[in-house]
Amino acid sequence: MDRRVRRAPDAEWVLMYRLGLSRQRIADLVRAEPATVGYHLVIARRQDPGLEPAHRAATVTRTGPSPADVARMGEIIAWITAEGRLLRDRSEDKSERSMARWLSDRRREAADGTLSPAYRDGLARVPDWAGNHRAAADEARWHDRLAQLVDYRAEGNDWPRHHHYASEREHTLGVWIHTQRYKHRRGDLAPEKVRLLDDAVPGWQTGRTRGRPPRT
Repeated sequence: MDRRVRRAPDAEWVLMYRLGLSRQRIADLVRAEPATVGYHLVIARRQDPGLEPAHRAATVTRTGPSPADVARMGEIIAWITAEGRLLRDRSEDKSERSMARWLSDRRREAADGTLSPAYRDGLARVPDWAGNHRAAADEARWHDRLAQLVDYRAEGNDWPRHHHYASEREHTLGVWIHTQRYKHRRGDLAPEKVRLLDDAVPGWQTGRTRGRPPRT
């Protein structure tokens, strides 16, 4: 049973209804009570008089994603909304990697001009989901590096060096954190990233204090 608190009308359920799914079918897919889904749809129909005609037309001529595909899209949109970021295709979490592959497939279809209107309308709720894939990959890599630095420090290591490093791991992380410090000094590091660094690895701006040569 779906126990999430949903504000009526739930956009995911309304989209399913618009695409031709019945109240019962939506309830089955999202594991909610049919009466609860019905309550949301009543409010949605009041807000959008065109919803019911769209539902009836889709029921007769519905093509495109299956009900399960639409439900999958809803799960992914909910995840992105809750986490406040796009998915990482190299995440350690198997479920996140699976969702990232799904979104990558839709991004490729959008680029090819073959994306289903149902997906286009649903994913419109996710800002920049079909934007520059390289930028999305760079963003995911940034978060991965931060997680790696957290682990590195948690192991009792000093701040990693980009010169005179002891391992490739230290070098990689040393170059990364050196770059973050440089960008921060120039005012080029996004405030949200500064906050993430401050929370995850306090003292990152100062870095090593042991073994530094004396200033002259």
